[in-house]
Amino acid sequence: MSQHQIAVIVGSLRKGSINRKLADAITKLAPSAFGFRQLEIGDLPLYNQDDDEDQAPAVKRFKGEILAATGLIFVTPEYNRGLPGVLKNAIDHASRPYGKSAWTNKPAGILGASVGVIGTAVAQQQLRTVLAALDVPTMGLPEAFIHVKEGFFDETGNIASAGTCKFLLEWMDRYVAWVTQHAA
Repeated sequence: MSQHQIAVIVGSLRKGSINRKLADAITKLAPSAFGFRQLEIGDLPLYNQDDDEDQAPAVKRFKGEILAATGLIFVTPEYNRGLPGVLKNAIDHASRPYGKSAWTNKPAGILGASVGVIGTAVAQQQLRTVLAALDVPTMGLPEAFIHVKEGFFDETGNIASAGTCKFLLEWMDRYVAWVTQHAA
């Protein structure tokens, strides 16, 4: 069993999402002491504060998965220059009720991919702001605003470009150090 269990939260529900593919590819670059699990967020109801004292089973499951994790990786698309609603909904659920947030002190890394040339820079900045308010120590550098073009992924789902693969391996090395530092 891996020493560090990492919860991976993909901010897209689409099965063929490039961010889901990126999440799959990046986790292959980690050392064996790190295990990864993509968490389901598509089954969470819309957040309603009236439900805080009797959260839905899907919300309880999601919060439990976060609490069991050593760290977090967020892989987010950018919709209309912003954070995807489904991701913000998941974050809100796991932060409630007030004082019982599952996010507190979980070290996080953020990356995202887009066919647009600025990648997911705006969504990632918004996510950093939200995570700061939830006391989530978030790795600052290197930032990973990935521009995906035709042929970005090979036929097995790996990163095709040696240069991009090298950059993402450096990102993962830094993330591993970040989690290890905060888990100590």
